[in-house]
Amino acid sequence: MSNSKRQANYELLRIIAMFMVVTLHYLNHTGALLSLGESADAKKIIGTLIESFCIVAVNVYVLISGYFLVEAGFKIKRIVVLICQVLFYSTLIPLFMLGSGAAGNGAGGIYLWIQYLFPIETEHYWFATSYVILYLFTPVLNLAVKTMNRKQLQITLVLLLVFFCGFKSISPVQFVTDRFGYDFGWFLCVYLIAAYIRLYGLKSFSTGRRAWIAYAGCAFAIFVVVCVFYYIHEKTGAFAYYSTVPFHYNYLLCLAGAVSLFCAFRYVKIPERAADIICAISPLTFGVYLFHEHIDIRSMWTGWLDEFIGPVSEAGVGGFVVHLLLSVFLVYLTGIFIDAVRRIIFAYIGRHLAKTKPAAWLKKIDSSFS
Repeated sequence: MSNSKRQANYELLRIIAMFMVVTLHYLNHTGALLSLGESADAKKIIGTLIESFCIVAVNVYVLISGYFLVEAGFKIKRIVVLICQVLFYSTLIPLFMLGSGAAGNGAGGIYLWIQYLFPIETEHYWFATSYVILYLFTPVLNLAVKTMNRKQLQITLVLLLVFFCGFKSISPVQFVTDRFGYDFGWFLCVYLIAAYIRLYGLKSFSTGRRAWIAYAGCAFAIFVVVCVFYYIHEKTGAFAYYSTVPFHYNYLLCLAGAVSLFCAFRYVKIPERAADIICAISPLTFGVYLFHEHIDIRSMWTGWLDEFIGPVSEAGVGGFVVHLLLSVFLVYLTGIFIDAVRRIIFAYIGRHLAKTKPAAWLKKIDSSFS
């Protein structure tokens, strides 16, 4: 069995994490979360509970990357392909929408076209921007973690977590330096946690059962904290900011839940036939994000789905859950189909560029990092 199949459990987690990401965006765009100043109902409470279990998704995605990249090494080719993948979506989607007559932002001025042409620099996709910067730091990070001893890495992680995660998790006001985990600084911190797990493991999660219990406990605790501070704010008008903190990626419980879920999947066993399917789908997951979070689509796709499967606002609690699952599945299916086509195109172009001077130049640079 190939190494990728032996790691199919983490590839399955990558797929699930992207399902969670789409779910988070669905809940936000459909107003299915507890919101200050708005009355609570069953759908919003259930939506908030689902959000609490899915909010770990971004940290999980970075943990998976860090776990593998700390041993894989740096390749300039990988970053070039990643940027080209982002450009494929950022530039072709508006052209397609303009050509098809679909509503979009194509006439929105030069700044929008700058976002299309420079998606990394403009944070068209904030995750892609942070991830690219993180990847550029991986040669330094990998060298550091393999040079430091275990105690030094532990101390470094504690100091970073206190700065990025510790104080903000209990502060009733926002710090100027806090970007809620939507930045490469936080990604660097999560990457180092993944590297530590890869190199030394975590004794706290010596069994899968412990890890699953910890994940469920963190998720439910996030839900309780959100509900408590929503109630306090409704009664007193206080803690408006802190009511949102549990859904920040650098919130302590969010990080702990992500680490717990990641460790839980270490014990997941995947049959070989299922591993083939999982390892075929997993590389397409990033395309799901790039498709549905394009600036011309991100605020519109839930409305399109409402027209296709019916408005979620008119659904009861059960209908809301069904609508959510169906919507997320359709977005995911569309995203992996588009990215499968993109991979075929890239493979074709790659074969023709493989013997060119730029390709040889990239190989020469990669060899210097071997």
